[in-house]
Amino acid sequence: MKKDLKDKPLIYDWNKRKGFKFRHKETLQLDDETLRDGLQSPSITDPTIEEKLELIELMEDLGIDAADIGLPGSGPRAQYDILTIAGHISKNRMKIRPNCAVRTVKQDITPLIEISQKVGYPIEACTFIGSSPIRQFAEDWTLDKMVKLTEEAVSYAAENDLPVMYVTEDTTRADPRTLKKLYKTAIEAGARRICVCDTVGHATTIGVYYLMKYIQTMVKKINPEVKIDWHGHSDRGLAIPNTMAAIAQGVDRVHATALGIGERVGNTAMDLLLVNLNLEGIYNRDLTKLARYCQLVSEACDVPIPPNYPVMGRDAFRTSTGVHAAAIIKAKNKGDDWLADRVYSGVPASMVGLRQMIDIGFMSGVSNIVFWLKQRGIEPEEKLVDEIFRAAKQHNRVLSEEEVEEIIKYHELEEEPPLDTLSQWDKEIKSNRKKGKKKK
Repeated sequence: MKKDLKDKPLIYDWNKRKGFKFRHKETLQLDDETLRDGLQSPSITDPTIEEKLELIELMEDLGIDAADIGLPGSGPRAQYDILTIAGHISKNRMKIRPNCAVRTVKQDITPLIEISQKVGYPIEACTFIGSSPIRQFAEDWTLDKMVKLTEEAVSYAAENDLPVMYVTEDTTRADPRTLKKLYKTAIEAGARRICVCDTVGHATTIGVYYLMKYIQTMVKKINPEVKIDWHGHSDRGLAIPNTMAAIAQGVDRVHATALGIGERVGNTAMDLLLVNLNLEGIYNRDLTKLARYCQLVSEACDVPIPPNYPVMGRDAFRTSTGVHAAAIIKAKNKGDDWLADRVYSGVPASMVGLRQMIDIGFMSGVSNIVFWLKQRGIEPEEKLVDEIFRAAKQHNRVLSEEEVEEIIKYHELEEEPPLDTLSQWDKEIKSNRKKGKKKK
């Protein structure tokens, strides 16, 4: 940790008290579900195959271990993309391992067997079935029928040399008896992994603890060699803490998607998970390509990134507030980038290849303006600083780069800028506010 002149820590970390160590398996792996579960969002656009290949390469660069590359049972288009991606991974000798989601029916598994044969290596089959009482009731399933479907599907995939992960949908709302019967059947039929799913984002962190403790004890008795995965959703906004809880409980692999895209409100966000794993010291991976990973998914899937989205949002490392900016500037003036990157930021921007930004707005101080000008090689003359300061205080938002440049242009021409004239955007805001008051 960085020290000050008195050799004292500059950050007292309550997350890491003396003697504390985040529990996790040293062999923990990540499975990226962006190209399967992520694409189930009703608001996204399916990326082109070229975009999917670039995304796979970015996953490789980020050290992600596995990726779900599609649902072969959904038709020829999906099968073509799966074949192309799997072939690309093989041709380029990539470390990332592909898998595919399949229902527990043979007609879903057969296309995956054929694709595996074409690319020359086995692709993991993620056979899934609903497991909660509410799902059973809605589908008119009996436990005997679920067991039969499980045994037939897992056996069929295993007999055709596909590694199998058996997935119980809605595990976090399923009863212990059903889970034990289903997992035992799947493992005895040849499943090498089982996946615990919080399909509708029902779980809390304490629920994850009790469920995983039960699952681990049960699986250990059936076959201790079987690996356990965690797959979480964000309906209650708990996807990241729940996934971290599963990791702390000792799961072997966790699933996530870029920007958390997926069914309803989405999945655990892979980008935020990677940041948290790095900050906790669980991983030490190069995350400088994380911004491109998120940008590609945003553009390819037509998913705008909210300004306040953690780490990758436009405002994540951007401030216009005088107090905040002043602290960052003082840190920079000490010639210490480490300090400037952390004095008002819990996540260092440099870790993900970004930088701290200081803008000029109605809450800014003079220091913001001086810094902004110096960063662009412009002498912060007192009169110029005053002109920009007065303009900033007249607006109800941050000034754009172009607006500040316009003030500088007027200054250089030694003309008075039209400070009494608000921009068109501000006029519209003021007009709408007046209309709203009149209606009341």
